[in-house]
Amino acid sequence: MGLTQWLTHGARQHADELALVFGDKRYTRAEFEDRVSRLAAVLRDCGVGTGDRVAMLANSSHRYIEYYYASLWAGGIMVPLNTRLALPEIVEQARDAEPVVLIVDESFSGQAEPLMQAAPSFRHVIFAGDGAAPSGMISYEAALAAAMPMADAGRDGDDVACLFYTGGTTGRAKGVMLSHGNLIANARNTLALTGFDRTLVHLHAGPLFHLAAGGRVFATTIAGGRHVVAPRFTPEDALEIIQRERITTATFVPTMLGMILQMPNFSSYDLSSLTRITYGASPMPEALLREGLERFPGVAFAQSYGMTELSPMATFLPPEEHRLDGDTRRLRSAGRAVPGVEVRVVDEDDSPLPVGKVGEIVARGPTVMKGYWRQPELTATALRGGWMHTGDAGYFDEDGFLYVVDRTKDMIVSGGENVYSTEVENAICRHPAVAQCAVIGIPDPKWGEAVHAIVVPRAGRELDAASVISHCRELIAAYKCPRSVDVHPEPLPLSSVNKINKAVLRQPFWAGRDRQVN
Repeated sequence: MGLTQWLTHGARQHADELALVFGDKRYTRAEFEDRVSRLAAVLRDCGVGTGDRVAMLANSSHRYIEYYYASLWAGGIMVPLNTRLALPEIVEQARDAEPVVLIVDESFSGQAEPLMQAAPSFRHVIFAGDGAAPSGMISYEAALAAAMPMADAGRDGDDVACLFYTGGTTGRAKGVMLSHGNLIANARNTLALTGFDRTLVHLHAGPLFHLAAGGRVFATTIAGGRHVVAPRFTPEDALEIIQRERITTATFVPTMLGMILQMPNFSSYDLSSLTRITYGASPMPEALLREGLERFPGVAFAQSYGMTELSPMATFLPPEEHRLDGDTRRLRSAGRAVPGVEVRVVDEDDSPLPVGKVGEIVARGPTVMKGYWRQPELTATALRGGWMHTGDAGYFDEDGFLYVVDRTKDMIVSGGENVYSTEVENAICRHPAVAQCAVIGIPDPKWGEAVHAIVVPRAGRELDAASVISHCRELIAAYKCPRSVDVHPEPLPLSSVNKINKAVLRQPFWAGRDRQVN
């Protein structure tokens, strides 16, 4: 069974119910399905066949959710591109995925031409913004109006549905292949754990190029709920939309929740419709979680932990474990394994470790990815023994609750975004005055972790923090660029195998903390 069949089910059973909202755009289930089937026909006319990739580079909107389903309806594979990346990074992903069609909005239409030139697989560009389409682009709305609905391609559960790109410790982006079955299994787990049903009105506040938001799209459709899309996150917009659209559930990363709670007029909004907040993507500081529980007294909080390769959910901490009185240690937990997914903590030989022992977190089950696009060796390493190796370190308590304490991968999570140190170091090392560098994550009250660089200048060369940061901004996404830089006059410390000893560099920043992630 494919993801699109749930869309059809909703349109047949509850045709006139409101399904999709974006600003003043409002579509019933029948209208939603009709627009998806017409866009699929447009994609077919553009040459999208079975298994072909369709890329989108745009802000979140109702059209983004239509793109999700239309790509699949046409038999293709969706490739959401991260709008926060620098153009060279987007080009790298496009060359790797080889999409046939690129969909852009007005914010990114200017990048279409250089992308088309750099990635020759693109045959057509569809303009999904408001107003007239730029020269040479197909107008999204005009094409939909002219198209006839096509029959669903009817993809199966084992067919690849999407490529979501993640960074990598090698510096090369990885396209995570997730099947229809992977995403349906994750959505069903979401419904089982949250009680999502047809009364659901879900706010998609995060960017839809991330699977954290994408997973909620599929869960909302399967539940028969209503999608409400924010174009981009601001705390003001989130509160306004919750009040105006009577939102019942929302998913935030800790940074987003912190920004909402800091709003000086927070108490002036009517948030009485909100019943549940799910958080994830990075650990929630306990002080922030306590404030959230206190200021949203009627709202159930729940945490999900996972990664893109797990579709993305592996464990879940339910509302009843979010207690402020008595034993509060569970507030630091990532929860228990979700239904149908096994989670273990293993040693370097992949042998299971006992309760309380820290090791690598691994998982297996119906939500585990099919693999990395065109990277069989990395796939084999990640999925060795039939288990997805997360690169996170943690331990179980005696009741089966998982605690994430560190990362075995050299990765930083800043504001819910994954930043691989290698990617940043590769950029810094292209600076002509840099002889040596290391990038680490340090605690940050707003972002959870901040990217911090330690650099050693070449002999006789001047080097300062500002030049390093401005250099990085030309090569990589702004969120990956260092927020702070230390210039060291001496070579960086080395480990016993002559690698830079990041544990020594991290120690002054993380001393006295009970976990080495934030």
